Amino acid sequence: MEKTAYMGLPNCYRLNNGMVDVVVTTDIGPRVIRYGFVGKPNLFAEIPSDVVDTDWGAWKPYGGHRFWHAPEAKPRSYSPDNEPVQVSVEGTDTVRLTQTVEPKTGMQKEITVTLASAGTEVTVTHRLTNRGVWTVEAAPWALTIVRGGGTTIIPQEPYISHDERLLPARPLVLWHYTDMTDPRWSFGKKYVRLRSDAAMNSAQKIGVANKQGWAAYLTEQTLFVKRFPYVEGARYPDDGCNCETYTQGSFMEVETVGPLTQIAPEGRVEHVERWYLFENVDAGTSEATLDAAITPLVARTSGHR
Repeated sequence: MEKTAYMGLPNCYRLNNGMVDVVVTTDIGPRVIRYGFVGKPNLFAEIPSDVVDTDWGAWKPYGGHRFWHAPEAKPRSYSPDNEPVQVSVEGTDTVRLTQTVEPKTGMQKEITVTLASAGTEVTVTHRLTNRGVWTVEAAPWALTIVRGGGTTIIPQEPYISHDERLLPARPLVLWHYTDMTDPRWSFGKKYVRLRSDAAMNSAQKIGVANKQGWAAYLTEQTLFVKRFPYVEGARYPDDGCNCETYTQGSFMEVETVGPLTQIAPEGRVEHVERWYLFENVDAGTSEATLDAAITPLVARTSGHR
C-alpha cells in the first residue's frame, strides 16, 4: 500500500498485489476510483469534471465506485461527498474510509476495501450508520461507474419448463424511461444484457431480484464480476431489486442493493461486494459464445457469495 495522487486528488491510497491495483480517495468520498490490472487501463470510468446540481449543493459523479442509500430520491441520495474522509490503514491490504455524518440526512457511510494477497479479488464492505435521532428505513446501495464501451451482463434464473414450475422466477423491474425495444438491450434465455453506446444519449435502466449472486461487465475482453448476496424473504427497494444497471451514452453503472431495513438511531446495516477481473475473454457474438466464455470464469468466483 502506498499514498499517491490520482485524477488530480493528492491524498489517495493505492493497494497493489502485483496483479491488480485499487485506488481509493481520501480528499473526497468514500470512493474507489480505480480497479484494474497493474499497468493497464482503469476498468472504472474517470469523469472528474461532471457536476449534478442539487438543492443541497453540487454532487459530482467522479467515476469509480460509490456508496448511496436507497430508495433513490433527490436531493437525499445526491448528498455531496466532496469533503475529506477519515482514513484508517489496516495492515498491508485493507483501508477503511469513513465519511463525516451527512448533515441533511444524519447518515454516515463507511467503505472498507481489502485486496487479496494474490489474484484479483477485492472485498468491499459498505456500512451505513444512522447517526440521527429517528429510525430511518433505508438500504445500502453500491454503485460502480465502469468504463464505457462495454456490456453489463445479468444472469437469468435457471430455465425450468412450464410443465415443471408454474410460479414466477423473480421480479424484473422497469423505469418510466426504460424502452425494451432499444437496441442496447439483449434479452436472452440465459442473460439480460445492456450495452453502452456513446451515440445514444437516452437513459436506460432495469432492475431484478438477482438470486444467482453475481453480475458482470465485459469491455475490451476484460470481464469484471461482482459477487453479492440475495436474502430470501427480505424486502428490497425498487419493487424487489437487489441488482440494477443504468446507461446513458458512454456512461454505465453496475449496481447492487441490500435489503430495506428499519435502522434505529446508532443502528448499522452492512452490504458486501466481492470483485474479480479476468483478461482475454473472447465472448464472440452470440449468447451461446458469451455463455461458453464466461461460465467457467464466474464459477471460479462461486465460493465467495
